[in-house]
Amino acid sequence: MTLLIEADLTWTGTRFEPGVQIAMGGDGRIEAVGPLGRAGAERLNRIALLPGFVDTHSHAFQRGLRGRGERFPAGAGSFWTWREAMYALVHSLDRASLRQLSAKAFGEMRDAGITTVGEFHYVHHERDGDFALDEPLLQAAADVGIRIVLLYSYYATGAPGQPLLGPQRRFATPSIDGFWQQVDRLTPLLDPATQTLGIAPHSIRAASPDQIALLHGEAVRRGLPVHLHVEEQRREIDESIAAYGRTPMAAILDAVQGGAFTAVHCTHTRDTDMERFLAAGGIACLCPLTEGNLGDGIPRLARAHSVGGRLALGTDSNNRLAMFEEMRWLEYGQRLRDELRGALPDATGNVAPILLDAATKGGALALGLPAGRIVPGCWADLVAVDLGAHPLAEVPGEHLLEALVFGAGNEVIAGTYIGGRWRATSERK
Repeated sequence: MTLLIEADLTWTGTRFEPGVQIAMGGDGRIEAVGPLGRAGAERLNRIALLPGFVDTHSHAFQRGLRGRGERFPAGAGSFWTWREAMYALVHSLDRASLRQLSAKAFGEMRDAGITTVGEFHYVHHERDGDFALDEPLLQAAADVGIRIVLLYSYYATGAPGQPLLGPQRRFATPSIDGFWQQVDRLTPLLDPATQTLGIAPHSIRAASPDQIALLHGEAVRRGLPVHLHVEEQRREIDESIAAYGRTPMAAILDAVQGGAFTAVHCTHTRDTDMERFLAAGGIACLCPLTEGNLGDGIPRLARAHSVGGRLALGTDSNNRLAMFEEMRWLEYGQRLRDELRGALPDATGNVAPILLDAATKGGALALGLPAGRIVPGCWADLVAVDLGAHPLAEVPGEHLLEALVFGAGNEVIAGTYIGGRWRATSERK
């Protein structure tokens, strides 16, 4: 049965327009968009509609770290000291706590306008070898009604050539064949309306180039997206050069023979490696709030933008779930790095559409989904913005996107549609 809605303003890909109707079919997809002039449309007063935000990279369980790891009695901390706090949380997880933490994170995501999450999942075991912590993530996503791409992680080593130690043993996928057996086990458990799979060799620290090549090749054969952590920390680069004689990005690209994948972070990626990665069709996923919190550094994005803006956004550690903030800090990081304003403009000099694309179309492309746009055939995943919210007072329609990206937060989100099903934000229920 078709649901027909019409908001005051709807984002059409280049601007907000009035008088746009959206017809959403019973299969959860958009059937038609435009000035359809159909009778019986549900009128959404004081609402603007955008494509639902796509969170390309999340570790939902890390929501349990919120408020922790922000004291530094021994002096300055680092990613590696933070990782010890994360491992302590990993040690405490069981099926119930993982499902609860994940549902909490996914619920906050919907309140932030996120309709799809790419969940990079590497905490597989409650006890050695049981893979008991895989299904709770799917259950948590179903509890909240969020669309999920479960990016199933392969994790064999703690560093190049080093065994898994302590809590890392909960990540273990000891063989390529065993890994695909688990993927095949999970496949029939997916809800086809909202759940799909991708493949995620964790990083060059956790999988060798040869293993990455085997995983990438089979994923391509199966039509599954591939995601990896790449060059978030300088130590990762040093370890890769010592083990393989190349940077992580170069080693991965050599292994997959130029095949496309999504690289998360790229904080310290060399220009030559980035050019090669993008030429092969790669997508760079940035997580500005997490990268700032962990002190990772600021990547160079000029080349990523110059080849078509193949950028996506993720919330990673979920310390703060606010997609408008991720958008603005994607730009602000580049402004601070290069001491300029307007670091990622489009051909007309506008920055906000590029940032919105990273939070919608770029993420959908990275996850292999028909989403991130309000066009026929895409999933009917939308975010509704309250035009009466205080941060948007007296903002004219022609400046609404800039006001949202650079001046608004979660308080302007009225709710989300996922597959055409409405859910109001928690504060409005």
